[in-house]
Amino acid sequence: MRWSEIPREARTYMIYHALIAPGLITWTLFPLYLMMTGYSVLEVGAFFTIVNIASIPLTYLFGRLFNRWDIKKGLIAIDILDGIAYVMYGLAKGAIAPLMLFGGKVIDKLSTLLYPLYQAYEQIIYPEDKYEEIFAWHLRLPEIATLVSFPIMGYLLGYVYNKPEHYRLTFLFFGLLSVVTVAYLWLFLPSVGREERISPEGFTFRVGEFKRLIAFETLLTLAWGLAPEFILINYIVFVLHKTVFETTLITVASSLMRIAGTYASERVPKEKGFHAIALGMFLNAFYAFVMALSPSFWLVLAVYAVGDFGNALWFPFYRSWLFKLIPKERTTEFHAAISSYRKVLGLVTPVAAGFLASIHPTLPYGASLVGFIAAGLLLLMDFEKKVKNSRLAHLRCVEPVEVAFLC
Repeated sequence: MRWSEIPREARTYMIYHALIAPGLITWTLFPLYLMMTGYSVLEVGAFFTIVNIASIPLTYLFGRLFNRWDIKKGLIAIDILDGIAYVMYGLAKGAIAPLMLFGGKVIDKLSTLLYPLYQAYEQIIYPEDKYEEIFAWHLRLPEIATLVSFPIMGYLLGYVYNKPEHYRLTFLFFGLLSVVTVAYLWLFLPSVGREERISPEGFTFRVGEFKRLIAFETLLTLAWGLAPEFILINYIVFVLHKTVFETTLITVASSLMRIAGTYASERVPKEKGFHAIALGMFLNAFYAFVMALSPSFWLVLAVYAVGDFGNALWFPFYRSWLFKLIPKERTTEFHAAISSYRKVLGLVTPVAAGFLASIHPTLPYGASLVGFIAAGLLLLMDFEKKVKNSRLAHLRCVEPVEVAFLC
């Protein structure tokens, strides 16, 4: 699919994600800032777990409400809340610093309650018959923005402006930048109300397949949750004695491979989607296995890039599979329910990851490895079962000539 073939509103939405991509460096800076100001890796894990607790029921509640409300207003609310949180991080100084950091993170977490609206919005504005192709572009554009911005910011924040006060100024900058992104959303993105969310005629909700998807979500959430970004930051900065610049180099290498993965995914036939997802899981398992061995920096960079190639390979097929199982008129509710489910699992994973890292810095990757292998095996077994059922159905159709027309 060429860029010109993508509908205008979908292109506008993708450009928005490219605009906000540079600000994602704050996700790296925040846990690093905590560690630089005296928090241990276990305390950082506990910090994230405590903040997660309050968000679980609210996520589903917001999802139900946005079944009726304009989703674009929810996207605007995300950027406003993120902006407030970043400003609070920037003002976290002196005796009030712990309170400002905790309050900012709670507000940041409130914005994540609305993150399911991204998927809901995508399900509605992206052409249903082109999900696999369009999600390749959905991944590609923000990665290009990351390639351009992260090396520059990483070098400046790693070697030139590398003190906690410089990080606070960075938080303030991205907090104020949200004014621009909010204006972009308001002026250029189309509204999506109730009338745009009508499932196509003939849609059937497949309960059994949705349960399999949830099982896969469980394994995947545990696998990623047991090796979150603060574990990588702890290993790179405090074990290998590198800086945030080297961390951004890993991000850049991963972005390059994710872009390559989007082109590879476009060459996979749709009927081989489950194979692509399973292959991606095993590439993720390879990354986790190597990381568990406490590799050198350059090997860390290489295996993270391999793992993210796998992510880009399977993501379009997984997101298409998910969207085709959810009725459009309840899209925000379903995505919010899945997000709430992830948050339940996320209650234990940050503190568990911090505990494992306090024993050995790369032990969390060993736990993550088990989840990726299990997720890949689940998909392969499910695919083989479908193939077997399809063959049996074919045999039933061809044996009795008199009823063949019924099949």
